[in-house]
Amino acid sequence: MTTLSIRLPNDMTERLKNIAKVRDISLNRLMFELSTQALAEEAKQRFLVARLRGNPKRALQLLDELDHYQ
Repeated sequence: MTTLSIRLPNDMTERLKNIAKVRDISLNRLMFELSTQALAEEAKQRFLVARLRGNPKRALQLLDELDHYQ
């Protein structure tokens, strides 16, 4: 596992901390979940593009990737 440091505005940091508190999870867990959602959405977009371009083999590979994030 890798450690990642990011810079965020103070107000954004406080909002994220509040979300984590309401969900009763750590800020680290919240960032993990949000990152997972972003990666899944990106894979979904690549799937749609591959499908629209008529590349069914690549589209199916992307669906497999999407399953990995779920």
